[in-house]
Amino acid sequence: MKYNNLPGLAEQVSAIGLGTWVFGGENWGGADDESCVQAVQEALALGANFIDTAPFYSDGLSEQIVGRAIAGKRDKVFLATKCGLVRRVRIPMIDLSPRSIMAEADLSLSRLKCDIIDLYQPHWPDKMVPVEKSMEALLKLQSQKKIRHIGVCNFDLALLKRAIKIAPARTLQVQYSLINREIEKDILPFCLEQGIGVITYGSLGGGILTGKYQKPPQVGKFDARSMFYKFFRGAKFDQIKQGIETLKEFGWPLNQLALNWVRQQPGVMTVLAGCRMPSQVASNMSAADWELSKAEIESIRKIVF
Repeated sequence: MKYNNLPGLAEQVSAIGLGTWVFGGENWGGADDESCVQAVQEALALGANFIDTAPFYSDGLSEQIVGRAIAGKRDKVFLATKCGLVRRVRIPMIDLSPRSIMAEADLSLSRLKCDIIDLYQPHWPDKMVPVEKSMEALLKLQSQKKIRHIGVCNFDLALLKRAIKIAPARTLQVQYSLINREIEKDILPFCLEQGIGVITYGSLGGGILTGKYQKPPQVGKFDARSMFYKFFRGAKFDQIKQGIETLKEFGWPLNQLALNWVRQQPGVMTVLAGCRMPSQVASNMSAADWELSKAEIESIRKIVF
């Protein structure tokens, strides 16, 4: 495993981290809890220390599974979770009010069965609450030693600039992949300039970049592959599939190639890979064992998806 420094600190995090949205199976067609526990333990055994979860994933079940999996291994884990995406009478809502943030942190600590969260991140921007108030709440949690570091997720450039005037956001977690490069316009250069570590999710495009889908999957209305990732629809799916055929010519396992291409971009600190079983973990973590050449990186960049 390769490691990168948390910006501004000597503390190191694994270049490939474990994303746990699939844990609990709510938006991913089901998942076996015990296999998910084993996936976490396999990731740790392979040298990954970055585990990212959120209370919204399967209504707290993902955090509970992570808590079970890291019991007795807390010192080996850089543990990240989130706040602000909540359920009110089962309806998803964004609430980054200080009151909600403080309450969520306590619930997450209870589910994770730990005393402190290494990285705490607002999950999505809240248009109803000034970001300054939210960041002040995160600073309060930090002063109470319930969280160690502050990060943010899915903030655009303007919001990020406002946020870091109040509290030093060590990281920004955003979607970034071969088929979604929007952050290259302004977010990625700004983070590189400001020393904000970029954590990427969706770097396998919801699984499409593994090459396992020969046709769009038949999934439910609330499955992430139908409501969140837009790559499985009509002409877009066919275009991406053509690009994947070109990727095969490089001779690397497709999942590792996709993860490595993102991992090797300047400013990227950790690439999250979602897995539901140990065998998938081993394959994804192996992406840190080799490098794409500069020529390969540029050739891959030119592929039209």
